[in-house]
Amino acid sequence: MKYRTLFSVIGLLLSPTFAFGACSIANLTRCLDSVCGINMGANPAARCQYCGSASAGAPAKSQGMKSVTAGSAAKYTISDKELKKAPSDPGERYVWATEKCLEKMDACTTDDVTDNYDSLIEQSCKAAGIAANFANLAKKVGKEKSANSCSTEISSCLINSKRCSADYRNCEDDANFDKFFAECAVASQGCDAHTKDIRAKLLATRDSTLKNTEQILTNIVTAYQDARKKKLEGTRASCKDGSAKNSCVNAVCNNNMRHKCEVGYEFEKALAQQLCKFYDIACERLK
Repeated sequence: MKYRTLFSVIGLLLSPTFAFGACSIANLTRCLDSVCGINMGANPAARCQYCGSASAGAPAKSQGMKSVTAGSAAKYTISDKELKKAPSDPGERYVWATEKCLEKMDACTTDDVTDNYDSLIEQSCKAAGIAANFANLAKKVGKEKSANSCSTEISSCLINSKRCSADYRNCEDDANFDKFFAECAVASQGCDAHTKDIRAKLLATRDSTLKNTEQILTNIVTAYQDARKKKLEGTRASCKDGSAKNSCVNAVCNNNMRHKCEVGYEFEKALAQQLCKFYDIACERLK
């Protein structure tokens, strides 16, 4: 039995408009093998052990998480760093691998994965001497979660800074929202029954957040305008009573004149007044 049931959400939400060009099955297989076929040359059962059935047993510890990425092929494969986040359960790992590889190869679809890679897993399971029970595995991976659990999980994923972000600034466009929501829906296994309602609620939250953000920006602009107006009024008042220039003269006297413009050193005060004459020019323009 194929894994189509595991990928139904991504198949529905990621429409063909997201795929550009033809899918390279060779590169898609290479990508999936970097997660499911680790050390496959020495272990023919690797695909079955990593992404097929727990009945095939766990890969030898000596094989670890060593990636098959190498050279120019690395752009089509999952890095060693990313592999550390891969689930250990075979079914969950296959879903995770599919999601990651479709992100790298947007011309490919979940049908390309199931049509081409399921048979490779089945062959690997035969090499391991077992008949993989894909039906039971799909049921285990697709176990439904509660609506609240799914809502929390998908929402947390969606507002990640690499996706919509908390203020939804990266998802003002519906296409971006749909793309990121699809990624999060696929990652949240067992939420198929709640996906439609969750999407509607998150879409409403996005619209409300963006509307509030616009109002906040308007308030900020208004606040700056008011502050500028008050500052201008204060400056005009200080020009009218001469306090602006007097403040400048006092500062020059105290900070730059040796005798602080004291009595007997009127030439210092006269110099300070000349240095502050620009206040006269500025105040004249503000009238």
